[in-house]
Amino acid sequence: MATSGETKTGAARAPDTLAQDFVQFALDCGVLRFGEFKTKAARLSPYFFNAGLFDDGAKLGRLAQFYAQRLLTSPIEFDMIFGPAYKGIPLGAALAVELARQGHNVPFAYNRKETKDHGEGGTLVGAPLKGRVLIVDDVMSAGTAARESIAIIQAAGATAHAVVIALDRQEMATEQRGASVVDVPYSAVQYVREQLGLQVCAIAKLADLMQYLAKDGAVEFAADHQRVLAYRRRYGVEES
Repeated sequence: MATSGETKTGAARAPDTLAQDFVQFALDCGVLRFGEFKTKAARLSPYFFNAGLFDDGAKLGRLAQFYAQRLLTSPIEFDMIFGPAYKGIPLGAALAVELARQGHNVPFAYNRKETKDHGEGGTLVGAPLKGRVLIVDDVMSAGTAARESIAIIQAAGATAHAVVIALDRQEMATEQRGASVVDVPYSAVQYVREQLGLQVCAIAKLADLMQYLAKDGAVEFAADHQRVLAYRRRYGVEES
């Protein structure tokens, strides 16, 4: 598989300036941390991305700028934004505000996990779901949230069209097979793209993090780079 800074063919991968800036921002905010963290797949990861620590107005506003810039330079077109409960709600709202600030005003909706039995009732809040819907999330681990969002969107008569996330971990997803959980040779992003038919874009990928850690002068990250590299060699997937 490709290692840090390389494509599948082994050629050097040109740095993505937006992604590199985002990695620096995530580090500065304490959102991206190094150490030993247990993932949902019960793996011991040498890094952790906690979007909940974009925890004030300035951080959330800057995060929304990264989302908007990635989207507006991508080929993805959409008619409205959907923020799945819970983390997707502030992310989707912040993105909608930033896009409007840049002259791209689109409707926004989100869901509750509990059905409201008074007032307007139901689980959906905001604009009616219609047209091509963009789902906003932080990190895609198993594609579960995407599948749940697709079901909600389709039930409302709209089309789940694309997903935008902050970080693509580019690692093998897992599947429940009988009583066992097994690794599969594709990532959650690849599953959503290839099996569910949605376009997916990320502000940054694990490959971008690897480039950041390996850049000239990043001596303080030498040990972290080696641990992340070993993790990627064990659990990483080829880019599609």
